[in-house]
Amino acid sequence: MICLGLEGTAEKTGVGIVDDEGKILASKGKQLIPDSGGIHPREAADHHAASLPQLISEALEEAQLDLNGIDLVAFSKGPGLGPALRTVATAARTLALRLDVPILGVNHCVGHVEIGRLTTGCKDPVTLYVSGGNSQVIAFDSGLYQVFGETLDIAAGNMLDQFSRQTDLGHPGGPRVEELANKSSNYINLPYTVKGMDLAFSGLLTAALRKYEGGESLEDVCFSLQETAFAMLVEVTERALAHSRKKEILLVGGVAANQRLREMVSVMTREHYAQFFIPPMEYCGDNGAMIAWMGQLMHKNGARQDLNNTNIIQRYRTDQVPVPWMKKASELLELPQELAAKGAEANLYQDLYLDHAVMVKKRIPKSYRIKEIDNILRKTRTKGESKLLNEAKRCGVVTPLVYDINIKESTITMEKMDGNLVKDVIDDSKLDEITTICNKIGESIARLHHCGIIHGDLTTSNLLLNGDKIIFIDFGLGKISQLTEDKGVDLLVFKKALSGIHHEISGECFAAILEGYQDAEDYQLVVDKVREIEGRGRYTVIESS
Repeated sequence: MICLGLEGTAEKTGVGIVDDEGKILASKGKQLIPDSGGIHPREAADHHAASLPQLISEALEEAQLDLNGIDLVAFSKGPGLGPALRTVATAARTLALRLDVPILGVNHCVGHVEIGRLTTGCKDPVTLYVSGGNSQVIAFDSGLYQVFGETLDIAAGNMLDQFSRQTDLGHPGGPRVEELANKSSNYINLPYTVKGMDLAFSGLLTAALRKYEGGESLEDVCFSLQETAFAMLVEVTERALAHSRKKEILLVGGVAANQRLREMVSVMTREHYAQFFIPPMEYCGDNGAMIAWMGQLMHKNGARQDLNNTNIIQRYRTDQVPVPWMKKASELLELPQELAAKGAEANLYQDLYLDHAVMVKKRIPKSYRIKEIDNILRKTRTKGESKLLNEAKRCGVVTPLVYDINIKESTITMEKMDGNLVKDVIDDSKLDEITTICNKIGESIARLHHCGIIHGDLTTSNLLLNGDKIIFIDFGLGKISQLTEDKGVDLLVFKKALSGIHHEISGECFAAILEGYQDAEDYQLVVDKVREIEGRGRYTVIESS
């Protein structure tokens, strides 16, 4: 079976032809370069309409086929710009009707993951997907590609494009920022915003523009902007890797062309004893081959659509798409014997302190980050965590006792707590036991929030269970705040972490957490805030025809 795939979610038009064994027979593309400003949806749509006939002819010629050799048509259903998606969907419907062949609308983001798996041979990776329109950390669990983390505002590629436009560097911004960044090594301090496995770029963009407007050299600002944004992206990927314990990292998306980002992800992967994969450059950015291959995978696994079901979905989420062809890897990442555990931020070692069994948490230098960023993060997070561990005890939450802190070495020596990771307990428990545990977790979170403590990285990997005690660990991303927004984000981080690796029971568990959280004095305000954050652009699904 031969599938023709049409891509057109934003400024790039792509046509690909792939057979049912995954052989890429052709891949042709053409990119719209705007004269000024960003990508206008109507201009993108006009570009697709003008480019598709020629690209289809070129792809058929490369594949040594004519239209009668096409057995299936696939197109990008979303996410993307509405007018652009509609133009490509119309072209796909026209082709399918003319050829009298099946048609399938596919998810653009999942297409990136699948073309990455096809061209690299990786099996079950944590995927960092970074483009102009999307920034996500994706991993498979429970029949879906779960979104472990994502941008809460603008995508990394969009941030680079906006910076480039406002500093007269032109479009696309990524290559121009990279070019100037390579001419500097002078770091200017910029905001670093990581919230669990989510991140935000709008504050970073604003701060970088202000630095430039204030007289800092463009090369220095580009260097600092790129280093900060990419360190954030790699850190959240690192956190997803530590939480899921998968053995592979896959980097995809248009921003994957950046050599510095590739280097940083490669270094992080190596430090975690995992394997790093990246597709050939022509398949990193948007392309028609990934859409054609997604069509093949869906068709092989029984997906069928008639023309009435080929509506576009502008905000088509990655975690809405069943992927029955995927299987979870049976083997998890193995660590060296001397390590008790390895998290995203630190290594844990067993030791003795004044004859007490202790755990030494050492925030080791991260080779993927420049020293200026790394030193600030390790020192401030070590100091902040030790303070919050003690503060949490005063609020009635069980945490390890801190024996010693060494800011210079970024180490905390703390009580060795007996217990099992909640992540492992949940995997081996019945639903009623799980809801009981989750209810107790909610009660403890309410106590933390009452004292103004935001944990910052609530996952089942950062909780221990000892009898009926819930023990909170790893306050490295924590802070003091009474803002409803911060409390809502704290709970939402946990909800997404549950969906990531406990998808089948995540709804029941989070409901039990909220039930336990009812003792919070601002319970309804915080719960409403969680729903509000979920309802913002990156979380909302809007369908259109």
